[in-house]
Amino acid sequence: MTINSVIFEVKQNIKKRSFETRSRYLYTIENQAKKGKIRGKLACGNLAHTVAASTNEEKHSILDFTKVNLAIVTSYNDMVSAHTPYLEYPNIIKKSLSLLGNTAQVAGGVPAMCDGITQGNDGMELSLFSRDLIAQSTAISLSHNTFDGTLLLGVCDKIAPGQLIGALAFGHLPCAFVPTGPMPTGVSNSEKVSTRQKFVAGELDKTALQDMECKAYHSSGTCTFYGTANTNQLVMEAMGLMLPGSAFVPPESPLRDKLTEKISTHIATSSTIQYGKKALAKVVDEKSVVNGLVALLASGGSTNHTIHLVATARAAGWIVTWDDINTLSQVVPLLVNMYPNGNADINAFHQAGGVPCLMNILNQRDLIFMDANPVYGSMLDYLTSPYLDSDNQLCFSKSSLSKDEKIIASHSTSFSTQGGLKVLSGNLGRGIMKVSAVDFTDQIITAPATVFNSQHDVVKAYQQGLFKEDTVIVVRNNGPAANGMPELHKLMPIMGNLMKRGLKVALLTDGRLSGASGKVPAVIHITPEAKRGGLISKLVNGDLVEINGQTGLVNVLADINHRVPEPFDNEHELFGSGRELFNLYRQNISSAEEGASIFY
Repeated sequence: MTINSVIFEVKQNIKKRSFETRSRYLYTIENQAKKGKIRGKLACGNLAHTVAASTNEEKHSILDFTKVNLAIVTSYNDMVSAHTPYLEYPNIIKKSLSLLGNTAQVAGGVPAMCDGITQGNDGMELSLFSRDLIAQSTAISLSHNTFDGTLLLGVCDKIAPGQLIGALAFGHLPCAFVPTGPMPTGVSNSEKVSTRQKFVAGELDKTALQDMECKAYHSSGTCTFYGTANTNQLVMEAMGLMLPGSAFVPPESPLRDKLTEKISTHIATSSTIQYGKKALAKVVDEKSVVNGLVALLASGGSTNHTIHLVATARAAGWIVTWDDINTLSQVVPLLVNMYPNGNADINAFHQAGGVPCLMNILNQRDLIFMDANPVYGSMLDYLTSPYLDSDNQLCFSKSSLSKDEKIIASHSTSFSTQGGLKVLSGNLGRGIMKVSAVDFTDQIITAPATVFNSQHDVVKAYQQGLFKEDTVIVVRNNGPAANGMPELHKLMPIMGNLMKRGLKVALLTDGRLSGASGKVPAVIHITPEAKRGGLISKLVNGDLVEINGQTGLVNVLADINHRVPEPFDNEHELFGSGRELFNLYRQNISSAEEGASIFY
């Protein structure tokens, strides 16, 4: 096997700096593994509670310690489209396992909020916090210790990373994600953007906007743009945490059901070996982590994963830094062209060859570790795509090259020589820009700052016609410690309209934007955040700010260190919609660069 020298070096650096943390993690996991099948050591009363609601057949199997009992941790609810299909998954899983004499139980449910619903509202301030709450919920679900393996039913933004963090605490067990797939394509992404911009400009009424939005989001499955939810799925598949080619198969299709059955029986088979090769702790090795980072960059994935992948890697003992991501981005080209980087959606990507095609190209270019240890088979299997034969049996065929080179690059071309994300550094701190979505000429701007503490104040300023000159719009005090780091999507149609007028504008914030940031140049996740003394807290209107997404610079072009931070008090705003219950999170959360976690 050959591998790009820079990627190999990044892997080695992660391994070296993580020696102590990875050793501590493995020590904990190995001690759990030494206890063997804990279900067999439970007291009779414990076991009686375990099987109280089970059928007689299930009771017999669960009380037979030679059989396998899998934990299902589900994010099912019937409001969020991506999770609605999970209603029937437990029955599909249980039926497939019963044929082998094994069982599965829904060990617990985790909250699954939707950023698309909470954007611009109080609930968005709980969104990032929900990831670590989901991790705790997953750990609680598995803490009954009556299980031999884990199936994670989770797709969207914070849900999948949270479930993985929680499952890694039980890393002596084999574990896999069981995805749902995307909804069918509705309104095109270009029409969505155009309609939203026309609405904020007063050219369309709310009825027209509502009609468009309902046509865009219209059925079960993930949203079709390449945001955080679909980035989760692509990255988790690239890390070997689900079946090959399974991320974007449509919900409620015969192939989807077969894939769900297959991963269930596979994990059951893996569970017969105590702390075997396919235990989650062994699957999430340093090569798996780097493969996930490479896939993120090559696909132009969500900026949220500069937070989530840092946190999930740390849960397995691996210390990943933004510098690792930036270094990888210099040698990993952009190979996928999906909205917001291009016009295509996730269904078009899947039809063009999907994740197996992307992995095949990465392999040809020596950009992924083919000796990583996926949950299913070997990495060669992840270069194959699933299909049903004439007898309705699940089969896998070798992935072809791109079926649409406007969406997935050929084996010798790319959409950009560098990956989709770039770290910007300077006297204002460090932040992330999604360069894959921003035109080359728009990545550079030097302009006076216009400073706000809320995206809602930006909206008011726009409605009052106050933006008449080139400007860097600064939205501070929106970091993890300040208010949970909400996504600031109300800004995108506004800033898009300002750019349409010919103004040069950019966003500088310690808040988030996710995978749907679009064409607006935005330096997000600024660390240190204003709440914790970052220099962004001392900016005032008119300060000249330099942003260069090509060279990676973000500076204020004056010495403002002597200034006292601008006064800011949002304590009165941290009540209502449950925000008061998360004060401990705000007080203890780490920086965005450290994964915005309460655990590390």
